[in-house]
Amino acid sequence: MSDKPALPDHLSVNPKSKFYVEEFFQYDVGIRLNGKERTNVEEYCISEGWIKVSSPTAKDRFGNPMLMKLKGEVEAFYK
Repeated sequence: MSDKPALPDHLSVNPKSKFYVEEFFQYDVGIRLNGKERTNVEEYCISEGWIKVSSPTAKDRFGNPMLMKLKGEVEAFYK
């Protein structure tokens, strides 16, 4: 695991976000919220303790899924 960069405190999968960093997506990144692994995370912040997941039905005015913020203990790791 020493060849992999340390995961940041805040990361997003959306290329338009200022928190998007391409180099981390070369590897398989996992996120746990309150001990449960989540596979649908769009963005996370470890220090503030939240993740954002896309809503299954709600869309914004551009047709993109709305993001819901879930709070708890966040852990990011390489699979």
